[in-house]
Amino acid sequence: MAIEVGSKVTGKVSGITNFGAFVDLGDNKTGLVHISEVSDRYVKDIREELQMGQEILVKVLTVGNDGKIGLSIRKAQEKALEPAAAAPREAHRPSGGYQNSRNRSANTNNKQDFDSLMSSFLKDSEDRLSTLKRSTESKRGGRGGRKG
Repeated sequence: MAIEVGSKVTGKVSGITNFGAFVDLGDNKTGLVHISEVSDRYVKDIREELQMGQEILVKVLTVGNDGKIGLSIRKAQEKALEPAAAAPREAHRPSGGYQNSRNRSANTNNKQDFDSLMSSFLKDSEDRLSTLKRSTESKRGGRGGRKG
């Protein structure tokens, strides 16, 4: 069986590390599921999600020229959930989609508020730095310091 990018395969967990799990795909091929590809939620300890010898369905993400195979458990499960989750996913567009005029004006106001806050912060920061420099230089006895 050839391992191709995009295909889903079943394998057995053959090794667990802090950064991911090695999966035996058969035919003397082993791939790595990075800890970020185990679940949609944050995984602190991969050993809480997977056990040695566990059979899992994985999706092939990459096949390198050096033989390294990148795998994903969460992307292998996405397709199975997609038809049921398609409607809510389309209805909720967190960014980049259509914005009504009220949202646009709120964003413009927020940007203006941010810009004014940033400029006042920079002015205060520059004033504080110049005061600090004057204070430091006066303690040294002027610019350049002492030469010994």
